[in-house]
Amino acid sequence: MADFDAKSIVDRSRAAFNAGKCKSLATRLEHLKNLYRMIDEHEKDFCDAMKRDLNKPYTECMGYEITLAKNEIIGYLENLSQWVKPERVKKPLFMLGQDAYIRREPLGVVLIIGAWNYPFQLTIHPLIGAIAAGNTVIIKPSELAEETAKILADLLPKYLDSDCVQVVNGAVKETTALLEQKFDHILYTGNSVVGKIVMAAAAKHLTPVTLELGGKSPVFVDKNCDISTAARRITWGKFVNSGQTCIAPDYILCEEEVKDQLVQAIKDTLKEFYGEDPQKSNDYGRIINERHFKRLEDLLQGVNVAAGGKTVIDDKYIEPTIVTDVKGDEAVMQHEIFGPILPIMIVKDADDAIRYINSRNPPLMLHVFTKSKSMMKKVQDEVHSAMFIGNDSLLVGGVDTLPFGGVGTSGMGAYHGKHTFETFSHRRACVVAKLGMEAANQIRYPPYSEKKYSWAQWLMAKKPKREGILGFWPFTLLAMIFAAFFAMFQMMVTLPGLQ
Repeated sequence: MADFDAKSIVDRSRAAFNAGKCKSLATRLEHLKNLYRMIDEHEKDFCDAMKRDLNKPYTECMGYEITLAKNEIIGYLENLSQWVKPERVKKPLFMLGQDAYIRREPLGVVLIIGAWNYPFQLTIHPLIGAIAAGNTVIIKPSELAEETAKILADLLPKYLDSDCVQVVNGAVKETTALLEQKFDHILYTGNSVVGKIVMAAAAKHLTPVTLELGGKSPVFVDKNCDISTAARRITWGKFVNSGQTCIAPDYILCEEEVKDQLVQAIKDTLKEFYGEDPQKSNDYGRIINERHFKRLEDLLQGVNVAAGGKTVIDDKYIEPTIVTDVKGDEAVMQHEIFGPILPIMIVKDADDAIRYINSRNPPLMLHVFTKSKSMMKKVQDEVHSAMFIGNDSLLVGGVDTLPFGGVGTSGMGAYHGKHTFETFSHRRACVVAKLGMEAANQIRYPPYSEKKYSWAQWLMAKKPKREGILGFWPFTLLAMIFAAFFAMFQMMVTLPGLQ
């Protein structure tokens, strides 16, 4: 962008926010309705763009991008009027008669840096929540998904107020210039290298960030498991979008006795899903560009390929690949694969798997396949991860009532559904006192006295709850009084002189 001026773009957003242009509930709802209309009217255009970027199948485009975004908007339209209402809170005794509540207010100017693997969803999803929270927004789609970035830049200004939502296309130069400006929140989706750059730039302005970064998400397949079902669900989650999904299974840990059965089941499933030649399948995507293609191709050097392994650089095609006899120090086990390569590593038992996973950075997603509830709970309890799924894959991303986000090196903060609204809102603490009853306030004003102190302690000081029956002393006292009166009554009616 030859005429790109980051400061002017941010200043425009700041001016719109300061003028309250996007703050009213009516404006927020109108923007959300217009955004829904844009998506609804241009579904095919977006799917065509993602087909050109990633050879993304129409079903995946609709199911994992378009429909999720439309559902998100509908959820906001149904609930936003409730979410923006003041939230009343419990008050201490000394606040009797006063008002205390939380107001969710917009943060200000928000920057959203999208990702290329789901170029529509990972840009539009956070945009929905940022708009709903009343912010002005600047979105920077990924330049790697060039066709999708172009259509977003073309359509969004036609449906949304350009003072409230601006689109910046470009690459490193433009992103760097934007990060030099002051924002009130930044949400970035991508890798940890760039995540550190974003966080360092935000720190200069004390800007809070939400980082969706990913990592190596393991799958533990217990020997007490339906191997066929596990294979189908792992294969689906791994090879959707050619493995370019942040919460996809990254590698499998299993015991030696189930390895061959599992490998064969995955091979059979791949054939069922994509046919004899996945390159000819209409349901199998492509790698985003040559740089990522070569990175993935390098991971296949010197490994034991049990299935797949074919690469065609001119088509950016990498065949769904299973790698076995993997060791923890191999290149394929060092960083997130983010492609259609599935390593399988042998462990002695569940404890060995747990030790291995915990020796590495906390994964974004932890998968466990088992029939045993106790085994499921054991792994869930003993392994630290950002998110967890049992006996399936990917589904967490489709549940908008769950917070979607990382922990440690896999990210910080969360979004989806109401959680996005909370991320882009400031929870403002509010107290509104009455001007009357001033005499009651004398105990807090100087000059202090023992009497004032005693009253203040009675009103303010909390006492720990007593355990056992003593914790119910009011009820115990009433019961004792009732029992005493009942005993006296019994004595009176049984005395000889009163019969």
